[in-house]
Amino acid sequence: MKILIVSATKFEIGSLLEKMSAVDSHNGTIFFCKYKDLEIDFLITGVGMVATSYFTGKVLDDSYDIALNIGICGSFNRNLEMGEIVNIYEDSFSELGAEDDDKFLTLEALNLPGISKIENKSGALHPVIESIPKVTGITVNTSHGNEASIKQVLDNFHPNVESMEGAAFMFVCENENIPYVQIRAVSNYVEKRNKDSWNIPLAIENLNKQVIEILEALNN
Repeated sequence: MKILIVSATKFEIGSLLEKMSAVDSHNGTIFFCKYKDLEIDFLITGVGMVATSYFTGKVLDDSYDIALNIGICGSFNRNLEMGEIVNIYEDSFSELGAEDDDKFLTLEALNLPGISKIENKSGALHPVIESIPKVTGITVNTSHGNEASIKQVLDNFHPNVESMEGAAFMFVCENENIPYVQIRAVSNYVEKRNKDSWNIPLAIENLNKQVIEILEALNN
């Protein structure tokens, strides 16, 4: 089985790479690895939708059996615990549209062509993946840290979490017809910016453990 794992930063997958064998790198952007009987390519895109779309689209082809987007995320949902792993099955480009005074108009409301919401149509991939709680997300260029904008995006989209890459990755996979999953760990709650309340190390530790569990399951 051949797997593509996409991450915005090497920081988020550092301990995963340490568990790989036969690691070879191309310009520090893609790492060609082996894990037991699995062939795994790690792609580091850089932060944001544009970089994720470009590099994922350039690499992804039908040689891959499955693609994983992994990373951390902020949670609007206080019922999600810090460090909790989620499967984002539906994601939206929440900034794609227009402002009409204090209202936000989506592409659909504007009757413009394009896609602002993506739902994962890959189907059941593996019981281990399906056991991860499924949530909805939004993908943003600017992480929320203002009470007014947080309220607006909650009213408009009702998201559980936010990231800066997820919907872009999903868009590429849907168009390339490659089975995929977006797995993230909660590193902070979406609120007025308060770095003292974040727990990025816990999120990354739990994320890497979860991905190893998925790889073990796919290897069997």
